[in-house]
Amino acid sequence: MTIERLSRLQHRQVAANVDFVALVPGPNLVYFTGLHMHLSERPIVALFPATDVPPILIAPFFEVGKAASGPVALNWRTYSYKDGIPYQDAFDAAAAECNLHGKTIAVEPLQMRVLEWTLLSHAAREIKQASAAELIAPLRMIKDADEVDAMRRAVALSEAALTRALGEIRAGMTERQVAGMLMGHLLAAGAQTLPFEPLVQAGPSSANPHGTPGDRPLRRGDVVVIDFGLTIADYSSDITRTIAIGELDEEMRAVYDVVKAANAAGRAAAKPGATGEDVDRAARGVIEAAGYGQYFIHRTGHGLGLEGHEPPYMVAGDTTILRPGMTFTVEPGIYIPGKGGVRIEDDVLITEDGSQSLTTFTRDLIVV
Repeated sequence: MTIERLSRLQHRQVAANVDFVALVPGPNLVYFTGLHMHLSERPIVALFPATDVPPILIAPFFEVGKAASGPVALNWRTYSYKDGIPYQDAFDAAAAECNLHGKTIAVEPLQMRVLEWTLLSHAAREIKQASAAELIAPLRMIKDADEVDAMRRAVALSEAALTRALGEIRAGMTERQVAGMLMGHLLAAGAQTLPFEPLVQAGPSSANPHGTPGDRPLRRGDVVVIDFGLTIADYSSDITRTIAIGELDEEMRAVYDVVKAANAAGRAAAKPGATGEDVDRAARGVIEAAGYGQYFIHRTGHGLGLEGHEPPYMVAGDTTILRPGMTFTVEPGIYIPGKGGVRIEDDVLITEDGSQSLTTFTRDLIVV
């Protein structure tokens, strides 16, 4: 599959007149090579040509063996350096021997650092920089069966961890204690890693969509927003459920029901041929009709896969046509300052005839 992915990338490079795509350690390098390398003060750059010649790897000497014995044999042209030797020497050698001078090199706009680009641009005369996002995103947005299977497993383990955590949450625990407990359950479930640390906000702080768990104790009458996920075989889940500590007051119970209906509307709008903004419009319309439009302060969702946030985006202005194999979140919310917030987030897969929610955890209000 890695060779097929690189072949598809190469075809897109040729069409875009891009000579090389430069990747640094991160999700794109994993996607195209299966290689997990550490991004550190030591630069690592992999350059993938548009022609049928081996790719180039500039990396520390001790990483060369990992690349050579990687998941797929790519016959790398390797230029390495040892600690204490200037990094520039390896970049200069690669530029000279592989004729990088004057070439167009597409880089990852959210990953490439000043460090690597400076070394490349000093080594290769008159190189031109382009964005690799338009080359890579359409490939990664369509998940194959193995990718979807990994996400299903991540969701299943996440939901099992949430079930265990809900049996232990009590009034008097702090947000930080709940987050730590949930993190423990996620790791015990066999997570490869966590895409982000669990977000737990209770009471007034639940009106902050991305607040940091604090030391405020959970109190009766609080809503508690719990946003979390785990990673299996490099692919992640991302789930939010809002629970209640004791019974909620009338307004917050009504808010919960509106968000639940908005979540259902967003999922129903997700189908082949629709766009990201169609999904956003469907969910947002429910919240606006209920009079809470000003309190829905973020997009309805985002793509999900190797990264917690990736294309496509469920937001006004994203006209990406949804196609089978695309995976993303649907997570409408209402956040009333000083009172509290509610968010319900599901992971959705576009199928040939509609969509499927990979998350199956109940969306009914849970009271503990």
